[in-house]
Amino acid sequence: MINISTVMGNKRFAYLIVLTFVAGSALLIAVQINSARNTKALINNNNTLLHELHASNHLREIDRDILGVESRIRASIATNDTTHLEGIDQKINQIETFLDSLSKDNADTAEEHLITRLSVLAMDKKVVKEILLHRYHELGNMNDQTSIANPRARKISNEITSITAKIYRSRQLHMIDLSKKSEEMGDKSRLYDIYILILLVIGGAIVGFHIIRQFRRQHLLIKELDVAEKNATVAAQTKENFLANMSHEIRTPLSGILGFTNLLQKRPLDDTAAEFVSSIQRSGENLMAIINDILDLSKIEAGMMRITPGVFSINGLINSVETLFSERVKEKKLTISSQVDPSIPDTLIGDATRLTQILVNLIGNAIKFTQQGNVNIEVYNKEQLDGKITVGFKVSDTGIGIDKEKLTEVFERFNQGEDSITRNYGGTGLGLSIVKNLILLQHGNIEVSSEQGKGTTFNFYIPYGISAEQIQNVPALDVNHFKDKNNMPWRVLVVDDNAINQSLMKHLLLQWNVDFDIVANGLEAVNRLREHVYDLILMDIQMPQMDGYTATQQIREVLQLDTPIIAMTAHAMAGEREKCLSRGMNDYISKPIKEEELFKLISSFGLQEHPQQTVENVTVENSFKFIDLDYMRSISGGDVDFEKTVTQQFITNVPKHLQQLKTAYQNNDFVTVNMRAHDFKTSIAMLGLLDTLVEKLDLIELVSEQNQVTEHTLKDLEYVLMQAVAEAKIFLPQL
Repeated sequence: MINISTVMGNKRFAYLIVLTFVAGSALLIAVQINSARNTKALINNNNTLLHELHASNHLREIDRDILGVESRIRASIATNDTTHLEGIDQKINQIETFLDSLSKDNADTAEEHLITRLSVLAMDKKVVKEILLHRYHELGNMNDQTSIANPRARKISNEITSITAKIYRSRQLHMIDLSKKSEEMGDKSRLYDIYILILLVIGGAIVGFHIIRQFRRQHLLIKELDVAEKNATVAAQTKENFLANMSHEIRTPLSGILGFTNLLQKRPLDDTAAEFVSSIQRSGENLMAIINDILDLSKIEAGMMRITPGVFSINGLINSVETLFSERVKEKKLTISSQVDPSIPDTLIGDATRLTQILVNLIGNAIKFTQQGNVNIEVYNKEQLDGKITVGFKVSDTGIGIDKEKLTEVFERFNQGEDSITRNYGGTGLGLSIVKNLILLQHGNIEVSSEQGKGTTFNFYIPYGISAEQIQNVPALDVNHFKDKNNMPWRVLVVDDNAINQSLMKHLLLQWNVDFDIVANGLEAVNRLREHVYDLILMDIQMPQMDGYTATQQIREVLQLDTPIIAMTAHAMAGEREKCLSRGMNDYISKPIKEEELFKLISSFGLQEHPQQTVENVTVENSFKFIDLDYMRSISGGDVDFEKTVTQQFITNVPKHLQQLKTAYQNNDFVTVNMRAHDFKTSIAMLGLLDTLVEKLDLIELVSEQNQVTEHTLKDLEYVLMQAVAEAKIFLPQL
């Protein structure tokens, strides 16, 4: 199991990562903002430094320009030439403009005084120039004999040089400060870059560590989940094995109880004893139904209920289910009917076993809760598209109905329509829950509508695939018409290990003028088909060496033959036909075989009309207690030789097979016991013993261990069979 503390630790670590990311992002943003401000200040400082450098250079030019003005004034005085004074005003104005720019925003007071003084001295040069021009215009000369050697002029020039030098030095010191400040800002900018780089590295390391840690955690989690899945699989398998064992262990003794009760019911009993035995029978059947429901529900909850798609006939399945309930319906004096929409393709792909289980449950409930009236099964085409069809089913009855307030609860476990239902009708309330789960597993749905006293309708639908190859329904044929004439050769292979059944098939096929061969098991059939070609195969299911299912698989997959195969089996249960079809067979007939049913079945695969030799029917009075000659006479059609053959085979084989059955039981060879019990169903059917002994044979066919019930059943079976053999010995000479 996954450690909860580990999960909580991962959650806390995730929160820590988120908080760290948020804090780191905030810190990174703050550092980035300060770095941007520092960079902006550095740019401004550098611009100021460039401006100071430019001003310092210009100061040198001012010194030179003022001295140049002084020189031009001297030259004009010395030469008395006014042309030397041209341009002095422009030069002085430029000097004034530059000095004004230096004075602007200047915080240094001393330097500001120097700039002001320099401006005054510059303007003084402009005044001197105006005086000279005025003198020139009035006197015609500019030399007053004192201007050139004027000590004041020289003093002004020296003062100008001194002032520009002082301003220049002050500016130099200011530039040094600006340079230092730029250097500090540059260092600070590099430091911010380092901080950002460190934060990115740390953030990347944390994220990388988290990713690596998560990968490791995920890897460990996957391993833990893998272990948990394996443990769950083992647990599910253990539960499945347990359910299988419990199914066997519980049902086996319960089957014995029911079998023993059936035997008691056939014995002479007084009214009280008969009532007790009947109560035991009903209780046992109810207990078997409860066990089946609980086991099915457990499988559904454990996810072990398998939906196994296969090919099946919807018409055949509905007919089988309807046949299954025919006796119960007769007992309650009800009627049962079914209608299948002709637009529904007959051969579908889906789980026929689960559909049968659903219908059996719903129809069983309908019969149980209906005292008079009818039960109706309707199959309709809900939707059909691109090889898929959604088939709808309605199961309606005229029974007691369900209160509208209870309709929403009928599919819940251990819930029934009324509290009195369990007392009056029995049951667990699990059936409809199982039905709904089976329908949901097949991607369908179910609804119910009902009215008390007027009946109930269950409406459900299941999607199915449409088989590419549709199995044709057997047409209704006149057997006698086809037995009268034939115009083409036809070969049939009969595969059956029972001697009496071989005689029966031989008799039927001879009167139809069909060319046939008979083999005793599936292995012989496969070998025969390697060398010969047949138009039809009649295949028994349970045989020694190789059974019918295996033989069919060999024929279809190894020999690659598509020869029609009709299954013959004593398992006349709902869903058996679908099972045979899913294994590759083309159709199914139950034993004991009836002439009309067999002929109608095989005629659909190509049997043509052919003549029959009539045989005079010899009537023999049936005055026997155990054997019943009606079935044999219906098959023989008055063929005395056939009746002699099968009667002699019965007299010869039954005691021998009975002894084999008893010996196998004493030796705990239950495979042989089951096989012999199944084989007896065919052997005794010809002389009309199947209805009498079928329950005993069913019990023995399923036995897996020695017990008292089986021993009593074997003794009863032996008694009836030996009495029947004795009567057959009396009957044989009469033929």
